[in-house]
Amino acid sequence: MEDTAGVCGVRVASIASLTPLEELDVDPFLVDSRSQHAMCARWAEARGYVVTRELVVRGLRADHAVLWADVEAGLVDLFVVPSRRVLDLALRSADEFTAECGRRGVRIETAGLAEPAYDAVMKAHVHRRLSMPTAGYDGR
Repeated sequence: MEDTAGVCGVRVASIASLTPLEELDVDPFLVDSRSQHAMCARWAEARGYVVTRELVVRGLRADHAVLWADVEAGLVDLFVVPSRRVLDLALRSADEFTAECGRRGVRIETAGLAEPAYDAVMKAHVHRRLSMPTAGYDGR
């Protein structure tokens, strides 16, 4: 198979949860979609796969078009999520989504890597990045 970059390999859609900034102190990893996608990218890279799509969703139906458009276009071969708890937030029903993946012949994997430990500085960084996106702040 050819991916969109012209490199042979498995093409991956990374799924992150869209969790409100107000939950940053309770569970920073669920709010930090950038770190969720980075975890999925590390997982994919370790297997020689390439992430071709990053999705950030919350409570999405298993059959929602946004999940399947790239699969149907032949641009995505599998989905990866950082963890089951992210999948549980991202999809209305993780079990229905898993069944839909099976029905469509698309794998779903869990990265299962260690989540980052968030200190006050890291939380402040996430807060700044998410609270000022229209002010030109890029999170660095």
